[in-house]
Amino acid sequence: MGNCETPNQERMMTEEKTFEDKVKDVIEEIRPLLQADGGDCEITGFEGKKVLLRLKGACAGCPGAQITLKMGIEQRLKERIPEFEEVVPAN
Repeated sequence: MGNCETPNQERMMTEEKTFEDKVKDVIEEIRPLLQADGGDCEITGFEGKKVLLRLKGACAGCPGAQITLKMGIEQRLKERIPEFEEVVPAN
């Protein structure tokens, strides 16, 4: 009984995701929560292990935007990605 996976599939499963890909995956998990309240977010860039993030829609003008960035999004990223440092609000 042989292995059904091709060498390319096997290599793809063992490759480590980049820092940027890990961050994008976590952000994609968070976005539906923001969208449910009429907001959204987008990654505008990376500075080392920091993420530049812009809140959009209802989140952009919300008085709780800093709390959403720091206590919500940043905390989730820190829990899931040990090397992650912080969310930096993008203009």
